[in-house]
Amino acid sequence: MNSVRLVMAREPIPAGRKLFLAGPTPDKSVPVPSWRPEALTLITAQWTGPDPLTVLTPESRDGIRAERYEHQVDWETDARAAADAILFWIPRDMRTMPGMTTNVEFGLDVSSGRAVLGCPPDCPNPERNRYLAYVARRHGVPVRETLTDTVAEALALVAAAGTSEAR
Repeated sequence: MNSVRLVMAREPIPAGRKLFLAGPTPDKSVPVPSWRPEALTLITAQWTGPDPLTVLTPESRDGIRAERYEHQVDWETDARAAADAILFWIPRDMRTMPGMTTNVEFGLDVSSGRAVLGCPPDCPNPERNRYLAYVARRHGVPVRETLTDTVAEALALVAAAGTSEAR
């Protein structure tokens, strides 16, 4: 098993194989645990590719937010574009993690050939993911119900991407 390293919001995006963790981010105004640490644990356990893997997360290191909103949006856009796969995990909760920007990002990336959609049926508002799952299937995007399966599908995309791509 090769190494997995975490690159957080607004940090330099390195060369090599990359996986972006897209989905709702907890807001400080309604604090709930992030799903991304569990995803990183699963990724680290499952990654067996021949090269190191960089996991890109839009969450800020040490909770330090961007000085300007545009800096965050630009980094996220660049990071998704640089990724070999984009893992969308949407444990939709309209009260604590509505994921409105996630909806837009998914719409931008659905036809990229690099997206995987995870929609847990036991989240607080699974009915709010129906549209995304339908659109995903229309575009041939894999749809999974567990974080473990979503990670496995995303890692398969990263592994298939090849090392010669200059993303």
